[in-house]
Amino acid sequence: MSDCALETEGLTKAFGGFTAVRDVDLKVRRHAIHALIGPNGAGKTTFFNLLTKVHAPTRGRILYEGLDITAESSAAIARRGIVRSFQISATFPHMSVRDNVRVALQRRLGTQYRFWRSVRSLAVLDDEAMALLADVGLADYAEANAADLSYGRKRTLEIATTLALDPPLLLLDEPTQGMAIDDVDRIKRLIRRIAVGRTILMVEHNMSVVADLCDTITVLQRGEILAQGSYAEVSADPAVKSAYLGGGHA
Repeated sequence: MSDCALETEGLTKAFGGFTAVRDVDLKVRRHAIHALIGPNGAGKTTFFNLLTKVHAPTRGRILYEGLDITAESSAAIARRGIVRSFQISATFPHMSVRDNVRVALQRRLGTQYRFWRSVRSLAVLDDEAMALLADVGLADYAEANAADLSYGRKRTLEIATTLALDPPLLLLDEPTQGMAIDDVDRIKRLIRRIAVGRTILMVEHNMSVVADLCDTITVLQRGEILAQGSYAEVSADPAVKSAYLGGGHA
């Protein structure tokens, strides 16, 4: 078996006369933390959208665990265990922190969240929900409404809800965007912990996060791969310094 969890071959997306992603050949090793970086407009979000089938590729292939999943629907991709978190927090703001996690747990079990059922009927999920909240440092906030959490803890809750689905491949889109230093450190520790036995591909602008966490870094510029390797390798690349690291981008 290949050591790649995810691979793209010649992946391309054109919108009319504009090509947002062009001939991207990417290999993400199983159980690695792989970063996708680049200046604004480099094609990172479009690439994520191709992986999760928000967009259909113009050409190229997507392979997951050696299987061609290019033509599969977004629902089929999710059922395979490819789960994405977004730049904008996607929790239920007026539900408790614990209930947010229970919704995700029910999705994993293939059941629906039935709002007309007694709360007691959902108690079977409480132990697992509380264990997950404890693992991400949110157990003390279990009864709080998600809307009342700080920004950093809302992002932590979003990661917790994705973890409730027990995904083997987790796509993190700007997990530390807009966070204070303390929250960034908390999220870094969380990502390092949840990466055990799991593959993570993340888009991230904070280079200290990338340097601390990531095994491999792919640099995109204008939709194409500019460089790839360890942080030491890509940060020393003159083209990367010019296009990204030395260009003043956050």
